[in-house]
Amino acid sequence: MKNIRIAMLALAAVAVSACAGPQAATRNAVSASPNEATALTQPQSNTQSSVAKKSGDNLYIPDVNIARITVSVPKTLKVSEKNTYYPNGDIIWRGDLFGDRHAQVEAILQNSAEQAAANLQGARPAHMHIQLTRFHGLTEKARYSTGGVHNINFYVTLLDPATGETIRPAEHVVTNLDALRGTEAIQADTLGNTQKFRITTFLAGVLAAEIGEPEGYNDENRGFFVALNRN
Repeated sequence: MKNIRIAMLALAAVAVSACAGPQAATRNAVSASPNEATALTQPQSNTQSSVAKKSGDNLYIPDVNIARITVSVPKTLKVSEKNTYYPNGDIIWRGDLFGDRHAQVEAILQNSAEQAAANLQGARPAHMHIQLTRFHGLTEKARYSTGGVHNINFYVTLLDPATGETIRPAEHVVTNLDALRGTEAIQADTLGNTQKFRITTFLAGVLAAEIGEPEGYNDENRGFFVALNRN
């Protein structure tokens, strides 16, 4: 399978060079469910209420007001700084200067959640807890050649802010944002439309939809590499 993926990446690089748009290629694996390194954890509660991963249709809690936000980026998530098309790792992020990648992506999720919360002004207070399972941005090599998608996956749980009891069980949300590439990416950076800005804004919309809409958020990206890496 590894040899097949390498061959397909090479073919995609050739194909993308003849295309005029960032949607022509992706380079991220997409997990429908997290692995053992990202087992679900939740904030300590004042009760013994259990928290289980959701299954089935989205559980909609109407009229929510986000009174508290917490974000968890487990240290068990592996960071890769390799500049390849398809590095192995749970966190691939180059949109900030070299540093603590766990803290950097946590800040992005926190900012996104705060933006989403501004649009969730109902009557029922809720504590939104987010736990990251995967954050794949583009490496420099991919961003300035083939392009790809930003693949960011996480759990979202709603808890009672006073008791810690679960009011909406954890849902694993899978997202894919088409990335800019090449000259388009460079020009966007000069205008302030950076990877960080685009991802923060995108995730704010994802969270607002996941919590605020009856059907929740549904990822509709069906790119070639997305499908390939599910195999």
